[in-house]
Amino acid sequence: MSVQLAAATAATVYAGPPAWTFGRVFSEWQAEPVVLAIAILGSAGYLLGLVRLRRFGVAWTFGRTAAFLLGMALWVFTVCSGLGVYEKYLFTDRAVQSVVLLMVVPLLLAMGAPISVLVEAAPERFREGIRALLRGRAAQVLMFPLVSTVVLIVPPWLLYFTPWYRLSLTTDLWNVVFHVAFVLFGLAYFWPRLQIDPVGRHYHPLLGVVITVAEVIFDAALGFILVFGSHMLVPDYWASLHRPWGMSPRTDQSWGGAVLWGLGDIAGVPFLVALIIRVVREDRIETAKVDRRLDEEAVARVAAQSAPAEVGRAKAAAPAAPEEESMRPWWLDDPNLAHRFGTGES
Repeated sequence: MSVQLAAATAATVYAGPPAWTFGRVFSEWQAEPVVLAIAILGSAGYLLGLVRLRRFGVAWTFGRTAAFLLGMALWVFTVCSGLGVYEKYLFTDRAVQSVVLLMVVPLLLAMGAPISVLVEAAPERFREGIRALLRGRAAQVLMFPLVSTVVLIVPPWLLYFTPWYRLSLTTDLWNVVFHVAFVLFGLAYFWPRLQIDPVGRHYHPLLGVVITVAEVIFDAALGFILVFGSHMLVPDYWASLHRPWGMSPRTDQSWGGAVLWGLGDIAGVPFLVALIIRVVREDRIETAKVDRRLDEEAVARVAAQSAPAEVGRAKAAAPAAPEEESMRPWWLDDPNLAHRFGTGES
């Protein structure tokens, strides 16, 4: 009887959404004004930029447009659908959000090349200024491989092992910071690694493959700590929810750590494939350049070798006057004797 009374009391105290189901991920919705505003304005600006590019006669692939708009739509879905509704009630739900916002949404946005649209569609008086900013010192530091890698690896550790995690669960402001900052951190990594948009300095995509391996190791370490570690994050918060359904908070954290570990690695596969494709393409381009340079050098060598023969033939074909003059008797040109042979002045 006491167990039933305790369950009934907990149910009356609980004020959250109904029990989580997979269907409710798509049927439950909430509004996130900041992300909605960014998505609407960003998509509208992108499409208007494409209209200007078409007027300028600039070709643009459908794949880039689809990737950018899909990234914006996924951003909205991640924070406004059931994933957003349950983000403060399930550790695993927040873990899924972390991976999607940090690795999937930014990858799609970067594949859309929004900076290229901005640069090419901007008025002429602003275009060079934007390019100078992209080539500036700050951009080069941010896009340096070590810096951009840290920008991707560190945020999950900051979220889960600083007060940020508790604040994101208890305050709307810090929750919005989480929704936006993770996407910006991801963009700071994928933008210079993909090198589709203008960058301050180009790096071989093979370097991105090595960095991706390092990122996988750090993801695995974070997931391992959350799954097998004895420390439980914000236990008092989970207890205060009085959630009458679902996993226990400790089991929930273990599943969340597994999601960060496994889903993070899976989410990195498309990026790794994109990098490998770029490696192959750059190698082909470099091979073509080497072949062209070797061909040019071969032509130059043939021309250099044929030059002496051409000179010889030219000399042979030259008028015989110089040779005849060299055979002319000297006395014909002597002023004291020439008059005797009728060639001098009388």
